[in-house]
Amino acid sequence: MVCGIAVDDRTDSSRTPDIIGITRVGVIYTSGSKIAEHGGFNEDDTHVALLVSHPDFEKAVVDAPVATTQIAPTILEALHLDPNELEAVRLEGTKSLPGLKTTSK
Repeated sequence: MVCGIAVDDRTDSSRTPDIIGITRVGVIYTSGSKIAEHGGFNEDDTHVALLVSHPDFEKAVVDAPVATTQIAPTILEALHLDPNELEAVRLEGTKSLPGLKTTSK
């Protein structure tokens, strides 16, 4: 059973889903056993830990909301490459992950 539905009538974005179903937490919709899932919008799917490691990063704990789109520009910066070489970074203004300071360049 779906406990909430969001409908987006925007026609200017092909990336926006037409409809999103939000399921009840803990309910598994299958006739057999659960093998895998693709994620969703529940707490367990949207609040996940991200561990970043690189010899040039200072040790730190950062408690900030981030998006997976920020990973690619962060990797490029760690490799001393320009994230703006990625078209999506330029078009969407994607920032690198916050709080990652390098110890050397």
